[in-house]
Amino acid sequence: MRTSRPVLLVEDDDVDAMTVKRALRDLNVTNPLVHKINGEEALDYLSSHQNNGKPCLVLLDLNMPKMNGIEFLKVIKENGELKSIPVVVLTTSREQQDKIESFKLSVAGYMLKSVDYHKFVDTIRTIDLYWTLSELPENSE
Repeated sequence: MRTSRPVLLVEDDDVDAMTVKRALRDLNVTNPLVHKINGEEALDYLSSHQNNGKPCLVLLDLNMPKMNGIEFLKVIKENGELKSIPVVVLTTSREQQDKIESFKLSVAGYMLKSVDYHKFVDTIRTIDLYWTLSELPENSE
């Protein structure tokens, strides 16, 4: 990604989190990866890093304990300081309602996790390429 700011991964499954880390490493993405296991932990992190260290991107699972992805999205999209952080849903959910709710809450994308590692890496590559090429407003840095 074009910036050196961290990527926030909100994912409760350790294997999926390790797969994301491996894919980013294999793609030579140098952004630090911050991993939180649910929406509550992610909100705590974002609240403590609102002015410095705000992530350039959130990769968000939907099915998590305590606070799921949709609940997390509702909170950050109502927060003036956090709503501009791009969020890409990275999930196994093929539920139409999850897609509808996610896009109603202004996600930047909805990607399905593949169990095939090479396809998963292709998904992460696509996300990285998009955020490398995307023109962002000056104040989002």
